[in-house]
Amino acid sequence: MKFHKARSFSAAASLLFVALAATGQVQAAPVHNIVLVHGAWVTGAGWEPVYNILVKDGYHVTVAQHPLTSFSDDVAAVNRVIAMQDGPTILVGHSYGGAIITDSGNDSHVVGLVYVAAHALDQGETEVGNGKLFPNASKALRKLPDGFSYLDPTLFPADFAADLPASQADFEARAQVFTASSVFTVPEGQPAWRTKPSWYAVAKLDRMINPDLERMYAKRAHSHTIEVTGASHSVYESHPKEIAALIEDAANHALDGK
Repeated sequence: MKFHKARSFSAAASLLFVALAATGQVQAAPVHNIVLVHGAWVTGAGWEPVYNILVKDGYHVTVAQHPLTSFSDDVAAVNRVIAMQDGPTILVGHSYGGAIITDSGNDSHVVGLVYVAAHALDQGETEVGNGKLFPNASKALRKLPDGFSYLDPTLFPADFAADLPASQADFEARAQVFTASSVFTVPEGQPAWRTKPSWYAVAKLDRMINPDLERMYAKRAHSHTIEVTGASHSVYESHPKEIAALIEDAANHALDGK
């Protein structure tokens, strides 16, 4: 559904609107603001296909560019973006970005959360801990002596981006952002999904996060869930239409109540 600017009401229509509002028959207007949050080892550039669809459909979209230097730094960077929004906001996170929006989603601007092959941690949980309960298929993780990590570029295409064109996957493998290993071991605080409605996209061929872990997250949060067939961890890039449609569903229904 496309976002449309509110039309002016005639006096009679205004009276009807007030009457319906009093009886609870007026549906909430869709949310206009969307903030997209990327995961580890990448930048927000991967959101461009989804961004283009949402902007074309009339949404005000901002892509957060957090530094991946610590969980607190990343949350602070996303919170700055949220503070710039002029009203209710849908917060979208991919992968590690899910841990960020679970924290930042407690902001009063945020009215709905969208997890895209992402970690929706509960209080006290860590990505490392949940990964041990639901092991993934990837062997690409490499750690550096200074506490940062990356994915082996020779394994990145198959493990992170198997359904992207080979040249694109190889470029992303060689353009990684070193990520502080500590972000995967920081216990989650109060999760926003316990008090706000959520949507979830499971990537059925994800090798970075076990799809069964994604399903557990979605079920526990009572998320409105889709499963994307043939999708790798890069589902937000390879299947932008499905992801944009899920985000727009959140924008249209987040104010309906959880």
